[in-house]
Amino acid sequence: MYQFENVTMKNPVVDKSVEVGLFVIEYCEQLENERKYVIGRQLLKSGTSIGANIHEA
Repeated sequence: MYQFENVTMKNPVVDKSVEVGLFVIEYCEQLENERKYVIGRQLLKSGTSIGANIHEA
């Protein structure tokens, strides 16, 4: 959330990136249980970096 002059604004892009990141983490845990380590780690890195890329932009 961002505040400008006592007005609170939600950023839908940030909210969606958090949702995607949490979904990716859950899915990667399932992949790890199925012993799909390589693809799980790669997906975890790329899927959770969305928020960092948005922050940089």
